[in-house]
Amino acid sequence: MKQKELTKKAIELLKNLIETPSFSSEEDKTAQLIENWFVDFKIPFKRTKNNVWATNKHFSEDKPTLLLNSHHDTVKPNKGYTKNPFKAEIEDEKLYGLGSNDAGGCLVSLMATFTHFYAKKNLEYNLVIVASAEEESSGPNGLNSMLEIIPHIDVAIVGEPTQMNLAIAEKGLVVFDAKVKGTPSHAAHPNNDNAIYNTVEVLKWFHEYQFEKKSPVLGDVKMTVTQINAGKQHNAVPAEVDLVIDVRVNDRYTNEEIAKILKKKSPCTTIEARSLRLNSSSIPISHPLVEAGIELGRETYGSPTLSDQVALSCPSLKLGPGYSPRSHTADEFIYLNEIEEGIDIYIKLLEKVL
Repeated sequence: MKQKELTKKAIELLKNLIETPSFSSEEDKTAQLIENWFVDFKIPFKRTKNNVWATNKHFSEDKPTLLLNSHHDTVKPNKGYTKNPFKAEIEDEKLYGLGSNDAGGCLVSLMATFTHFYAKKNLEYNLVIVASAEEESSGPNGLNSMLEIIPHIDVAIVGEPTQMNLAIAEKGLVVFDAKVKGTPSHAAHPNNDNAIYNTVEVLKWFHEYQFEKKSPVLGDVKMTVTQINAGKQHNAVPAEVDLVIDVRVNDRYTNEEIAKILKKKSPCTTIEARSLRLNSSSIPISHPLVEAGIELGRETYGSPTLSDQVALSCPSLKLGPGYSPRSHTADEFIYLNEIEEGIDIYIKLLEKVL
């Protein structure tokens, strides 16, 4: 099938995905739409829960394997929508709808690309495509659950909106729960150990602290206090203040190292990481995939946002049509020509390495 026709079918699939609600862990109906694509193109596939996957026709155990991955779950629409989030509308060459930009455009572009290469012989890499679930919630039944089911992966392209530029590194994430304690008391009496006042210096420390190692691609580790909670009544000084700290980790630290530093240095009474599994990821700038992208005129950069790359231990490249700041916004959209360009660049990129 010609690339132009593949692009047309990919856009039709995206319209259907938009009009089929697929919140994280509720993606069964969009998984069926993805199955239908493979059926229509006579491509054998498998489904594990709401993850749909396939391998190229001439898969060989003797070759390295390249994963193509994007997700078909969405967040819930916010209250700022002026359009129906579940209606695929085209205005001024923009396709509106929930999940159009994050990451429906990437998913259908990768599916079209996989279909283009599916039956080709003598490829340098095997291809595996996974249309994954539960990316938005980092749930247990997404790509992370598929890595022991699909063939071993040597390198991956993860489809997220990057304007088809090459995100060669991605920050990891650790969320910490912390407590600042004091002496509870009646508000009418003196108290030199008020937990809320004690928190002022703690907040100042988090605001001012700088981690030593800076990444040339991802910059500094970014630490932000995002939640604070204390007290239940106006006349009682609480015994403690609860804080939540969001830490975006560059590729110079492991999440375990960040946790050890904060346990040792932060002035909190207690501080504990919720999880250490969402590590930073990267791919060498000398990798053939990156070199091929640079040859095509694409820029390299480090991404501050999280994706299914956190599930992967192999080198991975984040690359896809769309624009990241549109994700999770009201009246989300993707330009039709972004999808056309995305498919074209994906195919040209893989032609250089396959």
